[in-house]
Amino acid sequence: MKWIEAVINTKSEEIDVLCSQLEALGVEGISIEDEADFRQFLDQNRQYWDYVDDELSDQFRGLSRIKFYLSEDVQGKELLKTVQTVLHCEVKTKTVDSEDWENSWRQYYEPIKIGTRLLIVPDWLDPELENRVPLRLEPGLAFGTGGHATTQMCLEALDGMDLQGKTVLDLGCGSGILGVGALVLGCERVVACDVDPLAPEAARDNVGRNRIDASRFSAFAGDILSDMKTRNRIGTNYDIVLANIVSDVIIPLSSFARQFMAQNGVFICSGIIDSRAEEVKAALLQNGFEITEEKKKEEWFCFVCR
Repeated sequence: MKWIEAVINTKSEEIDVLCSQLEALGVEGISIEDEADFRQFLDQNRQYWDYVDDELSDQFRGLSRIKFYLSEDVQGKELLKTVQTVLHCEVKTKTVDSEDWENSWRQYYEPIKIGTRLLIVPDWLDPELENRVPLRLEPGLAFGTGGHATTQMCLEALDGMDLQGKTVLDLGCGSGILGVGALVLGCERVVACDVDPLAPEAARDNVGRNRIDASRFSAFAGDILSDMKTRNRIGTNYDIVLANIVSDVIIPLSSFARQFMAQNGVFICSGIIDSRAEEVKAALLQNGFEITEEKKKEEWFCFVCR
């Protein structure tokens, strides 16, 4: 099936009015791409990251537009004419094929080798495994595709461990990639938690893609920093605790992370931008952790602690 992709370039202050007019005319599936909204979102959610990629920022620089799709048939073309007539604005259009529209992003994902054992595989590919253990993902589900340096360092740390019979806690699980990685590498059980209410379902989906027994994986949403009920629900005595989050979460987490750990447990934390590395390291040491391994990739750090 073919679709008409329609774009209206506008100003930030005019977006709400235009969207209301489009909806009144029967246009559905409206998306907004606006630099002002992007900047506001960043400012209001600084606790979740220390760094935003320049490439992502560049994509929104100077951008303010409304995008929607109409079926390329008589009904869709008539609706497009109505939009152009009523709104008195320029509507740029092009025809897109539904298959290209839905799946073109997949061309950018390739298998990724991690350490000596793991191979991250987009779920639609069937590559040669080369004696590696596949970790299958649907990258579109949530954050955590294996392409980011912080995720890779955590997986490399897991890849270098004997995980047989171990229990793992994944804090800030996102797509579940770290927990799934631990499971395919042989750990006994994983519990995962994230502040994003959509993350648990995405993580469970990826567990299923790897044909892992669902009884070995539990995931739920909650905020470990502010909610004592969430901390109690997590439990304790984990052999490995993972926290691929941000410095502003890892620093306070370091003061109570041991309550989740077994006596000889390991704490692996990443998501640490280089400008915050010394601050995080100081917090870990102050709270009694010994940093047994320090990894750096690009501008990011990962600490393996006991």
